[in-house]
Amino acid sequence: MSTTYTIDTATSRANPTPAPLKRLTVPALRARKADGVTAEPLVMLTAYTVRTAQLLDAHCDLLLVGDSLGQVVYGLPSTVPVTLEMMAAHGAAVVRGSWHAVVVVDMPFGSYETSPEKAFESAAWLLKQTGAAAVKLEGGEAMAPTVRFLSERGIPVMGHVGLTPQAVNVLGGYGARGRSAAEADKIVGDARALAEAGAFAIVVEGVVEPIAVAITEAVACPIIGIGASARCDGQVLVAEDMLGLFDRVPRFVKKYDDLGTRIGEAAARYAAEVRERAFPGAAQTYAPRD
Repeated sequence: MSTTYTIDTATSRANPTPAPLKRLTVPALRARKADGVTAEPLVMLTAYTVRTAQLLDAHCDLLLVGDSLGQVVYGLPSTVPVTLEMMAAHGAAVVRGSWHAVVVVDMPFGSYETSPEKAFESAAWLLKQTGAAAVKLEGGEAMAPTVRFLSERGIPVMGHVGLTPQAVNVLGGYGARGRSAAEADKIVGDARALAEAGAFAIVVEGVVEPIAVAITEAVACPIIGIGASARCDGQVLVAEDMLGLFDRVPRFVKKYDDLGTRIGEAAARYAAEVRERAFPGAAQTYAPRD
């Protein structure tokens, strides 16, 4: 899908790139890891809207339209209620707002687990609706046949192991995974299975650090950490967490700004000026023509 389009700038706040450049590709990102080494780590953030995509795109190799939008955008208690339609709407917006990064769309809970054929139907529909380059799905060795099925049919797949939020009801919460030797071995095995099945990259979330390091060293494709290790081949965070829009964030989040406080302060100044009838002023109103 082309990112070149025309917008009436007199009525739209969107600002498309004046001269769209060539977008990164899945093979190019996969090739960043050669002989087990990624010289330039992959940068990945979530995006759910056109404007967020525009602001983040130039700085990221990948933009993830995560099913975390269920909590971040819709205020849902988990990612489980998220639908394909929700993912398609936000995925299309992020593709429209970006020109550089590879856009990956999460496959929501219930859209791929039944069978590889069901997964292909859901993934193909998502890519057609959004113009994204790839999909991401959660699960380890059990999902390897599905990853292989999709990859062999032209759909790039990013895997996701460790703490898998869609399985929160089975896991019993969002605590770090891999504290026992048995669970650690399983997570490493899950990553190996997905890579061997054709995943072009794998997100490793919420695991004790030695597991993340072991996976990064053992698996040929890039490993993208979140609550994992700086030694992974790349990193991803929820943009709203990183920007400080929420007071409560997971332990593994570093806040690079405090936009929540700044937005609240701006809203307070606006409210005060409205109540004082200081806004709008002469610069924001229209005078009669002579």
